[in-house]
Amino acid sequence: MAEQAREHITIDAPVQRCFEVLTDFEAYPEWAGDLKEAKVLERDEQGRALVVEFRAAAMGRSTTYRLRYDYRDAPRRLGWQLDEGDIQRELDGAYTLEPSADDPQATEVGYELSVDLIMPIPGFVKRRAEARILKTALDELKARVEGQRA
Repeated sequence: MAEQAREHITIDAPVQRCFEVLTDFEAYPEWAGDLKEAKVLERDEQGRALVVEFRAAAMGRSTTYRLRYDYRDAPRRLGWQLDEGDIQRELDGAYTLEPSADDPQATEVGYELSVDLIMPIPGFVKRRAEARILKTALDELKARVEGQRA
């Protein structure tokens, strides 16, 4: 059964800037702590990454997976689905990006992820892994975006 995670954060940068950082996949290892490598395998006619292969540290080992990205609602949403993974059955999710009602130069970033692994793992390990994923997905994204002013 898939585990679900949802969280949000406010980033002090416009939607477009947040989207640019999120779609610069090759740079993820520079700011996303557990990611060791990111390679774009396929691009669409506009040059955007469609399939990206990631190598990450996970539960004391290395895991490799490929995600297929969906730009239908860009730049307000960046969705993905698992194409292939060595320990994942499901790794689907999305970022949503909306201008902040309080500050139009800030962005409300939502993150959702659904994960199902091939092997069973204890609940406390799942919760710890979920906390790390959410930290990377939001806190480390915020630090990257706010630290790189355009």
